[in-house]
Amino acid sequence: MESTLVKKEYSDKVIKPKNLYIESYGCAMNFADSEVVASILTQNGYATTNVEEDADVILINTCSIRDNAEQRIKHRLIHLRANKKRNNELVIGILGCMAERLKKNLLEDEKLVDIVAGPDSYRDLPKLLDELEDGHKAINVILSLEETYAEISPIRLNSNGVTAFVSIMRGCDNMCSFCVVPFTRGRERSRSAESIINEVKELSVLGYKEVTLLGQNVDSYLWFGGGPKKEFNKLSIEEQEQSINFAKLLEMVALIDPNMRIRFSTSHPKDITDDVLFTMAKYVNICKYVHLPAQSGSSRVLELMNRNYSREWYMGKVNRIREIMPNCGISCDIISGFCTETEADHAETLSLIELSQFDFSYMYKYSERPGTMAARKFADDVSEDDKGKRLQEIIQIQNSVSKQKNAARVGKVLRVLIEGYSKKSEDDLKGRCDENMVVVFPKENYKAGQYVDVVIERSSTTTLVGRALNLVLTL
Repeated sequence: MESTLVKKEYSDKVIKPKNLYIESYGCAMNFADSEVVASILTQNGYATTNVEEDADVILINTCSIRDNAEQRIKHRLIHLRANKKRNNELVIGILGCMAERLKKNLLEDEKLVDIVAGPDSYRDLPKLLDELEDGHKAINVILSLEETYAEISPIRLNSNGVTAFVSIMRGCDNMCSFCVVPFTRGRERSRSAESIINEVKELSVLGYKEVTLLGQNVDSYLWFGGGPKKEFNKLSIEEQEQSINFAKLLEMVALIDPNMRIRFSTSHPKDITDDVLFTMAKYVNICKYVHLPAQSGSSRVLELMNRNYSREWYMGKVNRIREIMPNCGISCDIISGFCTETEADHAETLSLIELSQFDFSYMYKYSERPGTMAARKFADDVSEDDKGKRLQEIIQIQNSVSKQKNAARVGKVLRVLIEGYSKKSEDDLKGRCDENMVVVFPKENYKAGQYVDVVIERSSTTTLVGRALNLVLTL
């Protein structure tokens, strides 16, 4: 969005607002948070810009889930500090999980940034910027038990005008032993159902065709009365009937606009219920796709990870999803080389991928994160060579499964929501089908925001290629 002038009258002067540039890394929650930050600062006289060189304030919204993510951001901050040579009034700030984890280290020890703000302190950013002008240290990393930014209408940064994220909850209570999220984003708290519904309605009016409901664990969403309640089994029967769980919320959102697609992420395998699956099956506009992180195929390793399910239980959940929705797309997260993982454990992960037939997976080497249960209790005793070798084997088998599954879609007709041009050519358009596969086809007279039926003519490991048959006016 282009920077615009905001007029403030001081006698006869017109003061130009400061330009804000935001860069986001990591999960979808970070990108959604950046849109909240843009809204807060715009309401306080800032103007957003897409041009880094035009910025007076540069904010980097960060990810802390793996060490290589943090190192990448540190290198980016070192580069940005060099910009101060051209503009010594430039303010550089770090937001999000890395800000929460490293706190004063970035501000005082490494002197890479001027402002540090954790995920629950974005309302405080205008004050922090004012404090910086007064020569004070600018830091707020206090975690909240209540903050959800519920009433803030996000500014859609770099939007395609077709798809949007809607945050429904914050934080995580699961305490997986490898994960830093509970320490950087705090405890779970759900956003009011009313505020979520209002945001989706607004997006529908603006012409958006797809929303993704976001949370670290969307299936544990629960809203009761005037506030969030986490422990459903401690509510009375009357209170349970009046509460809104994720299945109910999903239905409420689906009913807003039958021609708007609904997606959600992420699901914890232990929490996704039959009620959610039956709701997905009931409504045409709820996409038949579930991201279901397994992390490992070994029950022994899963117990060390504190995932609260076994290999057999996970496989049962995959089978249940396909029993209720036979063509549902399923993706996964896999970690190679977790503490004490043996070749036998690794072999079980490979077999889980093959048996589950994931459409695609996000696959990583284990990266020990300071402060987590795993860092405190277990030795990071799998060598980097073994982690890398096992990761390559995981990638190889997943790519084989993905290639076979995509090849089986050749000849089928899939309904696609057009999101924009293909990365490779503006002669082609791209979009995603219901099951979340990327589909590319010649643009002809079609445009972003339309639904089209596409016959698939060829495929690769990651992409389906075809030609549009006809425009679809309603789902």
